[in-house]
Amino acid sequence: MKILVVLAVAAVFGLLRVRRASLLLWAGAWWVGIYVLLRFGFTVPIPSSVVSLYMGIITIAILAYVSSSQERRDEVAGPLVRLMTDPRYTVLLFATVVLIPALAAANVYVQMNVPLQPPLFSRTVHPASPSEITVHNKKIDLDAGENPFRHLETSNPAEFRRHVENGRRVFYRNCVFCHGDNMAGNGMFAHGLDPIPTNFADAGTIAMLQETFLYWRIAKGGPGLPEEGGPWDTAMPAWEKFLKEEEMWEAILFLYDFTGQRPRAREAHAKQ
Repeated sequence: MKILVVLAVAAVFGLLRVRRASLLLWAGAWWVGIYVLLRFGFTVPIPSSVVSLYMGIITIAILAYVSSSQERRDEVAGPLVRLMTDPRYTVLLFATVVLIPALAAANVYVQMNVPLQPPLFSRTVHPASPSEITVHNKKIDLDAGENPFRHLETSNPAEFRRHVENGRRVFYRNCVFCHGDNMAGNGMFAHGLDPIPTNFADAGTIAMLQETFLYWRIAKGGPGLPEEGGPWDTAMPAWEKFLKEEEMWEAILFLYDFTGQRPRAREAHAKQ
């Protein structure tokens, strides 16, 4: 998470506590604070569709809390009743009545008038990888390297299955939300991303790639794409910041095992 954003929200909450803010102000602060955290507080961006879903749940939860007792209902309703009935607040009431629909209309207008623009340059689905990368201070040869656990498939099948199982846990803890539980690129967050996540179940994807290529894409994520791989507007993070080296290799084993695909042979790659 972005520490400065979290500290800013915490500071506002602390000020409200010191000032003994009303329940109505607290309810508004919680709604705005959670929105700010979801929208700006994470290093890996959360899709707007997911933010909207979460904020709908938060709105219902806050409304349920402030209406859960007569005392809370009175505390929230009091300032609103005074705003609508006290002549001293006539100007503020008028401004509020005008401002709320005006903001809603402005938002609709902006959304309807966003120009559709083609990419600045063509996007390559599988851009060429560099010859080597550095992950966790270790150089990985993408041209001549290989998955360090692949040889266990024949030499020690039991140990190989253990690594595949570890890869399954890595996938379902981190990747399933976008790539889907069937690896078809249809996870719950997929429709908020552009381009949508890769469909691993398609025989034309990972079967055409070497494991070192997948390791590069997982480790470096969207931020590590070369210019030809843009435009990039997904939530694919650089997983090297969150996963160990062996976990990324194990996740790759699981991708091939689950889909029944085989990684592209290096000999076949050399012929082209």
